[in-house]
Amino acid sequence: MDTTELLRIAAKGADDKLGTDIVALDVSSTLYITDAFLIVSAENERQVGAIVDGVEEALLKQAGRKPLRREGRGTGDWVLLDYGDIVVHVFSTEQREYYALERLWKDVPVIDVTIDETADDDDSADDAAPVDTESDGPAAGTETR
Repeated sequence: MDTTELLRIAAKGADDKLGTDIVALDVSSTLYITDAFLIVSAENERQVGAIVDGVEEALLKQAGRKPLRREGRGTGDWVLLDYGDIVVHVFSTEQREYYALERLWKDVPVIDVTIDETADDDDSADDAAPVDTESDGPAAGTETR
């Protein structure tokens, strides 16, 4: 499995747990210890933990991969998951702003890890619910409060 596919699986796992500002950076030309970073934000410590669990679960289930090392689990505001060829950073919003990894790595290429919502769980398009394109109400599947 290539690096981009691993990043997409991890990004989807983070997104499923409401991770935000998901960015993947190709650091392979600068670092010899890894190929890419995936950076994710969370609103609070509890969500950091949920995102970490979601990423670990997704990579184990879909790629058979476990992290080689995990750092920062006890602090809850920045957790690093090292998978060798990718490193996932899950930050609280405040810590992400403070450390500003995107600014530090601004010269490296960004990797597109767009999450394809239509491919969830290998459902075929034939099984999908029809979308009402003429309604002025909320989008299908959204909840109003």
